Amino acid sequence: MTEFSQVNPNTIPLELLLEADPDTRAVENYLQDSICFVAHLHNKIIAACIVKPTCTTSAEIFNVSVFPEYQKMGIGSELLHYVIKTLSATNITRLELGTGTFGHQLTYYQRAGFRVDSVIKNHFLDSYDQPIWENGIQHKDMLRLYLDLPPND
Repeated sequence: MTEFSQVNPNTIPLELLLEADPDTRAVENYLQDSICFVAHLHNKIIAACIVKPTCTTSAEIFNVSVFPEYQKMGIGSELLHYVIKTLSATNITRLELGTGTFGHQLTYYQRAGFRVDSVIKNHFLDSYDQPIWENGIQHKDMLRLYLDLPPND
């Protein structure tokens, strides 16, 4: 049975985080001062979500990754739901993130209730040394998404 918990950033395998973000330096940078959540199965971390507070009432999701052999099983969605529920019990009232303008990640976040806030033109062209491709299309612009968290009950 999959279990979810908050962990120290140093316990998450870098190879897992690189599944969602190919830039090692960026990953190492946003891990600092982050809140890290994982899904584990039989004491093995199989998915992770990295969240960094941006102020006292908002935070940004920087990474949601699932090892390939565990993808398409709902684990990432369950982990995101766990993160949202956990953060809703704190002072965090708004979650934000950046993702590509198309593809499965965008659909994934929209199913979880995230909405488009803005577009950052050329983000993936300006921020990554190597092009990022999905389904034969190069990611160029970033969508900024947000989710207003339910009130703390």
